Amino acid sequence: MSSDPTVSNPENYRIMWENEFVRVLEYTDVPGTTTTAHTHPNSVMVTLSGFQRKLMSGGHEVEVVLPPGKAVWLAAQEHAGSNTGDTPTHTVLIELKGDAAGSPADPALGPVAPPVP
Repeated sequence: MSSDPTVSNPENYRIMWENEFVRVLEYTDVPGTTTTAHTHPNSVMVTLSGFQRKLMSGGHEVEVVLPPGKAVWLAAQEHAGSNTGDTPTHTVLIELKGDAAGSPADPALGPVAPPVP
């Protein structure tokens, strides 16, 4: 099984653009959708719709609720996810490559929103 989300969950992830520095993915789902485990390098996620989901990894779970139009940091991680809300999810992920990609060996799970200025 591939850990690349475009291979493990091709019905949800689509490559929009890619070069040697970044890969840009579009993610979509509907309520009740659950993805198989996959990895992301260090990434910036931009929410195009608001959503509620649960992320799971290594026996840990985190609930994520984000409004539309939010940009958040997603540290390198492996997870599976489930849309636990009542709306579809639509996001764009800008995945970093090379040294900036990081390693999912760290215990990160879920996004980190920047502080409000």
